[in-house]
Amino acid sequence: MPQAIAETIFDIIYLSFALFAGLIMLTKGNNPLVKKAGLMAALLGVGDSFHLVPRCYALWTTGLEANAAALGIGKFITSITMTIFYLILYYIWRERYQIKDRKGLSVIMWLLSALRIGLCLLPQNQWLTYRQPLLFGILRNIPFAIMGVIIIVIFHREINRTEDKVFRYMPLAVILSFGFYLPVVLFSGIIPVIGILMIPKTLAYVWIVLMGWRLYRTS
Repeated sequence: MPQAIAETIFDIIYLSFALFAGLIMLTKGNNPLVKKAGLMAALLGVGDSFHLVPRCYALWTTGLEANAAALGIGKFITSITMTIFYLILYYIWRERYQIKDRKGLSVIMWLLSALRIGLCLLPQNQWLTYRQPLLFGILRNIPFAIMGVIIIVIFHREINRTEDKVFRYMPLAVILSFGFYLPVVLFSGIIPVIGILMIPKTLAYVWIVLMGWRLYRTS
């Protein structure tokens, strides 16, 4: 019961913040860059709600294993929306720093996104089961991790060049998000307690949204 209370409170605050910030930036943002940040935040909130709401329900009722199908579907949806999240973040980078060339990089990001989503769609993921195959957990996250590395590198370079104070910590936030997420993918099946790393992973995404919010407030 303490876990159900703590997780529910955390999830309500997190989802409310992501959706509120996203919708405000989408509807009141006065330029396309802020609107992209709003879309990214709103997508984060909507996507994660498909996983977190069933999880809270499961904790308050019959448990996680008994609700494996709902949790798996939510995890599948979140996997798709997080892929799109990073694709939007890539286009925020292009617009923020006025990148007009490097079309090949755009092709790579789209191909990685398509590969990630394609891998998520394969039945071998066994989304509806409680213990899903580790192999496909790794495979579908390889293109996702490569997208993350690209985002870290390109933001780092442009931030150093422009001394951008709004997105100054974007590379660190993305590093932390993957740093906390990947151990859960690799080890949560054998060490369930490691799943607690999803909390700091979520806070890293909150940090990213806060940078978008700062962009909105200063634009």
